[in-house]
Amino acid sequence: MKKVLTIAGSDSTGGAGLQADLKTFEEYGVFGFSSITSVVTMDPEQGWSHEVTDLGVDLLRKQLVSVFAGEGIDALKTGMMASEDNIELASQFIKEYDIEKAVIDPVIACKGTAQILQPKSVEGLKKFLILNAYVTTPNLIEAGILSGLGDITSVEGMKEAAKIISDLGAKNVVVKGGHRLGIDKALDVFYDGQDFFELENELYKTDFNHGAGCTFAAAITAGVAKDLSPLESAKLAKDFVAAGIKNGVRINKYVGHVWHGAYNKAEDRL
Repeated sequence: MKKVLTIAGSDSTGGAGLQADLKTFEEYGVFGFSSITSVVTMDPEQGWSHEVTDLGVDLLRKQLVSVFAGEGIDALKTGMMASEDNIELASQFIKEYDIEKAVIDPVIACKGTAQILQPKSVEGLKKFLILNAYVTTPNLIEAGILSGLGDITSVEGMKEAAKIISDLGAKNVVVKGGHRLGIDKALDVFYDGQDFFELENELYKTDFNHGAGCTFAAAITAGVAKDLSPLESAKLAKDFVAAGIKNGVRINKYVGHVWHGAYNKAEDRL
């Protein structure tokens, strides 16, 4: 069985972060490991406002040492890293253990909060992780920040950003469009350093999409671990996430989550 690691933040509501990653890994039939960078909490008495608590680089190091004490990791994913120290440490383990299939989800801001990563952390992503990326999966906001282009509102802008991010060292770039493009389809741009591919799917107009970005990157990670190409992995991941959004689950009055079992109809198995 392929072994896959997520280095990410924890979402106690189970929709995003490492919880989404581990659920996705299970649905793909790979064995998931996790190393927690931070804990995200939500306050129902303050309109579901989010707070990100960094667990610290020393604790992250202990977790990574535990994970890599085994027989090897076939692929890994990074998500919310919370600090530049965590970013640099993850990079060190990627290099030390020669992880070829590193999927970098460059989480720069957490939904529901203004806690955008500090500029040094954004630079850390570019300096330490993007250059190690087998695949990186920025959304429009993240692609605009990483590329320096600012607001991206068109497919051509997505392609321009993907090329700039590729020039930072990423072998494959998927710029996620989604509803922010203002079009009637869910469209992402995939760039392999030479060619562009537009990945289209039906756009589901629902708020039950919490965790969609994490799930997409996790699905790509599991796909490449199982030796699908990055493009094949991105296409399958897009279908996997679309099913999860279409069958999203209401959690409370504030939020609805992607249902990670939808693609495989997990609810009907037993």
